[in-house]
Amino acid sequence: MQSSSKMSEAVVAGADAADLASLPVPGHFPAATVRDSDVDIFKDMEDKDVRKSLFVDQVPMPELAPDEALVAVMASSINYNTVWTAMFEPLPTFQFLKQMGKRGGWEARHDLPYHIVGSDASGVIVRTGSSVRRWKVGDHVVVSPAYVDEQEPDTHRDGMLGEGQKAWGFETNFGGLAHYAVVRASQLLPKPTALTWEEAAVNPLCASTAYRMLVSDRGASMKQGDVVLVWGATGGLGSYAVQLVLNGGGIPVGVVNSEAKAEALRSLGCEAVINRAELEEGDPTLLERPDGWKKMGRLVRSLVGEDPHIVFEHVGRKTFAASVFLARRGGTVVTCGSSTGYEHLYDNRYLWMRLKRIIGSHGANLHEQFEVNRLITRGHLVPALSKTYTLDEVGEAARSVQTNQHIGKVGVLCLAPGPGLGVTDPQARARIGERRLNMFRA
Repeated sequence: MQSSSKMSEAVVAGADAADLASLPVPGHFPAATVRDSDVDIFKDMEDKDVRKSLFVDQVPMPELAPDEALVAVMASSINYNTVWTAMFEPLPTFQFLKQMGKRGGWEARHDLPYHIVGSDASGVIVRTGSSVRRWKVGDHVVVSPAYVDEQEPDTHRDGMLGEGQKAWGFETNFGGLAHYAVVRASQLLPKPTALTWEEAAVNPLCASTAYRMLVSDRGASMKQGDVVLVWGATGGLGSYAVQLVLNGGGIPVGVVNSEAKAEALRSLGCEAVINRAELEEGDPTLLERPDGWKKMGRLVRSLVGEDPHIVFEHVGRKTFAASVFLARRGGTVVTCGSSTGYEHLYDNRYLWMRLKRIIGSHGANLHEQFEVNRLITRGHLVPALSKTYTLDEVGEAARSVQTNQHIGKVGVLCLAPGPGLGVTDPQARARIGERRLNMFRA
């Protein structure tokens, strides 16, 4: 669904701040939505195909709160939380929106019969609320998905600990898979100047989540020489995790499910690669049993000579028991999700008797986001973009992630008329190199 306004045309044309400030914002705009009326469409269905529940609708422009900015979204990306939203699992996200609505004030806007999804974005600020100080119209930005309440005491200890912390575009409305998005000023970071819109858009959620899990002192505090087992090592989270392990002097052991993904992983510089298809030999339940854990443990030791110091876990039910077993004595399992199920069964003897730790990790606070953005800007982390869709194709884009047919991250062009746009520092891009920047698209 294509839609145009004078503001949208000006943004695409690269208009300056004065022109953007003088133009009216559109009354409606295209956005990827799920609908409250559809929450039961997958009842008793085994394949909850998100192409049946994701739509591109014309939605009204919301009013802007004093601490918010309106971003004209040039590009966004698909994260697994968008897949969850579109499947209405583990519960419909309209419950989150209704809870926000009950708090009243500006939060009442979020309780709508449609949910604009998307937890990543790159774009241009076109309006700022009256209390926004550090950002102005015309700034090129990327959006952190950490939506926090700055008036909560715990937020000032760690933005992810406040009771009001939410995942933008998943637990809030007005997300990034749209022509315009409403964000809090505390979500904004400068767009890396060497990157295209779509390259910049795919990083914030996954790169920062992996950083907090591995590098931050609130995560596993990885050190030089640590062996790190990374499940799904060519996925959105895993592809950044492998880069962070290599950058920090660690030894990644990447787990993938095909030879094509194994080759992609080796191109990143990961020498120790486990192809689950070869390990399981046709038995997809192998890693849910002790004999499978032990077989994988032997394989890890044959590749790197020792057990993992850290296991990077986000798969959930199908791998969690193996993760607890595989971590070395005194080792750490750090987890941020459960894409195969939230209810985990594991043998607790391997945890308590071998003094292991399980660390729960969720998103990243603004300082962690800033540190990751700095690494990306300097070219020390490269975008995991593998394929780009248009907003009209958002259902297909989400389906590719739902069925695990992708590697890295899947980008979605929103206002950007095509790929390859948005680079404002060609020299910095040349220093990083096109080969590295296109590594996941090769």
